Amino acid sequence: MTAREALRGELRSELDQMAASGTLKEPKVYESPQGPLVRLRERGEVLVLSSNDYLGLANNPAVVEAGIEGLRRYGAGTASVRFICGLFEPHLALERDLAEFLGTEAAITYVSCWNANHAILDALCDRETHVFSDALNHASIIDAMRLARPGAKTVYPHCDMAALEAALAGSAGAGRRLIVTDGVFSMEGDLAPLPELVEIAGRHDAVLIVDDSHGLGVMGETGRGTAEHFGLEGGIDIVTGTLGKALGGGAGGFVAGDRELCSMLEQRSRPQLFSNGLPPTVACSAREALRQLRENPDLIDRLRRNTAEYRRLLGEAGFDPVPGESAIVPVVVGETSTAIEISARMLEEGVFVTGFGYPVVPEGTARIRAQMSAVLEAEHLRRAVEAMGRATTPADPVT
Repeated sequence: MTAREALRGELRSELDQMAASGTLKEPKVYESPQGPLVRLRERGEVLVLSSNDYLGLANNPAVVEAGIEGLRRYGAGTASVRFICGLFEPHLALERDLAEFLGTEAAITYVSCWNANHAILDALCDRETHVFSDALNHASIIDAMRLARPGAKTVYPHCDMAALEAALAGSAGAGRRLIVTDGVFSMEGDLAPLPELVEIAGRHDAVLIVDDSHGLGVMGETGRGTAEHFGLEGGIDIVTGTLGKALGGGAGGFVAGDRELCSMLEQRSRPQLFSNGLPPTVACSAREALRQLRENPDLIDRLRRNTAEYRRLLGEAGFDPVPGESAIVPVVVGETSTAIEISARMLEEGVFVTGFGYPVVPEGTARIRAQMSAVLEAEHLRRAVEAMGRATTPADPVT
């Protein structure tokens, strides 16, 4: 047996075990644009509550047309990295718009927020750097810390400010201190305590980095994110985020902060130096999505009303969603296989909402995670809760 054949057998065995335990994931295939109602292969029309399209901009006609026009004018891609063969005007325009919207001096784009988080930590970490990271931070931050190899790192318990402050107090020998946190935690839907984090960072001469991927377009009166929600616009040292959720859902990520920071990232961040830039068509559509957000604040109001109504309906039906102020509404059901089974039953009812389990969340805390959108109707919310009621059994915990 060759090494390749042995590897193939080992991988097949592992996949078979996943299938037997009920934890094998089966991606669904869309045959229509993203939206509240979509057409899935072999399923027909279903209601979607598993999308990050918080404002319903993924299929907004103006956003789509901006991308088409960008494709016509600038072509399909960049064909190389920006320092080798340059970048396109839409990249600069988008970066200016993002910086203005977030109240920072500058911004720089990447092909994903995963790359953006890798870029910022890799560029700022050395053997004298100590990184402090919330225990429930996104996997991109966790992997970025591993790749950046700072001199020291501390993972503090989720939103435990006393533990963070104690760790900072014990890091007197560090040349640079970086606190990194999600703004909105994707699996819980809760918010980082940004006012306390800003205060603690100031007391301990630390730089605060906030990944606001699930906050941009969702939190704050005008959708400027978790910082605006807390009245801290422009008060966060470094913000990372995505263009692939509320801003049309295409792709892409960014870092926003001081001009010197973004210039240094352009010079030495590895995802910028060794990976193609954001496709111009995506830059054009994301820029239009940002304009739609600025000019249509009612989208945020509708998103909040839908979130409140969905939580109310869940409560009336006997469910106890994880508390939170974001558009993420999880209901913990226990084991991974239970979450996947409930999700499958709901899909049979014509409602597409994903069950999350280990290793995405800790063992025993698997959940059905719904994500609200401004374009969902009251009828859609009722239908989803009714489907969840039929999909769960008395043996399924719903805490």
